[in-house]
Amino acid sequence: MALSRGLRCCQRVFSWIPVLIITSVVLWSYYAYVFELFSVLLVLPVAYLLVFHVCFVMFCWTYWKSIFTPPSSPCKKFQLSYSDKHRYEMEERPDVQKQILVEIARKLPIFTRAQSGAIRFCDRCQVLKPDRCHHCSVCETCVLKMDHHCPWVNNCVGFSNYKFFLLFLSYSILYCVFIATTVCQYFLKFWVGELPNGRAKFHVLFLMFVAVMFFVSLMFLFSYHCWLVAKNRSTLEAFSAPVFVSGPDKNGFNVGVRRNVQQILGEDRRLWLVPVFTSQGNGHYFPLKNQSSESHNPLLANEDMWEESDDGSEAESQGMSLYYYFNM
Repeated sequence: MALSRGLRCCQRVFSWIPVLIITSVVLWSYYAYVFELFSVLLVLPVAYLLVFHVCFVMFCWTYWKSIFTPPSSPCKKFQLSYSDKHRYEMEERPDVQKQILVEIARKLPIFTRAQSGAIRFCDRCQVLKPDRCHHCSVCETCVLKMDHHCPWVNNCVGFSNYKFFLLFLSYSILYCVFIATTVCQYFLKFWVGELPNGRAKFHVLFLMFVAVMFFVSLMFLFSYHCWLVAKNRSTLEAFSAPVFVSGPDKNGFNVGVRRNVQQILGEDRRLWLVPVFTSQGNGHYFPLKNQSSESHNPLLANEDMWEESDDGSEAESQGMSLYYYFNM
């Protein structure tokens, strides 16, 4: 037990290494650009410095939000009650266990199934998995609309922070492009010997190299995620199509590019580029492509039971969200 705890502790420590690498590179780029190019060489216009700081602040803000926004987990509605949990664990017949989960899921807006056709259930978290929810073995929890676990942010990218992750990629690209374009002329001057050799030459050369290298790699990743957003898929769903009552359908959640984008960025376009949470819904249910056919899913036969709650305000909020999604 002590050894296992020690290994988990070491794993948590080492998981921060990629974040420290990115942070170190960004801090060095700030020093090289502001202190070496601007303060030492005195070659950069003040306007360059102002734009640089805007890009730097937005990059740091979105990176911080991507790292420290905790992944959202299923609410208590999807947890088994004490009696249901006891009944499920005491039952040894797999078919009967599946039927127990089906009965419990009738109260919930669940459309997707496991590959076997059974209700998706997490034995480790003891919850019925909402649509697009998956268990992350690194975070050791079920994550709503899980996309992937990213080592570079040391966090699960999912419903709670997917917008922040997209903005982090976009501002990273903008940061690299701005550095590369403004440093390029001084890179060429150093290369042909028009500027004196010195410590700043090393920083200029590596600024150019690192900016271009990161730009190329980030563009591939950002383009891929833009494609995922347009199709309304997660990375996991791109590799394995979600299974519905009618069978697998990789476009099951695709409701059109405009509405797909709004699910991530929200309806207010003024906030699209600001790292504040504006994604639609609460991550437990999503509009479906075949809304009319799926709305008769027997799992929603007792839809009113989903809205029942001991907390009246919570019930009202969930009821309004359910009404919004199923009447879009």
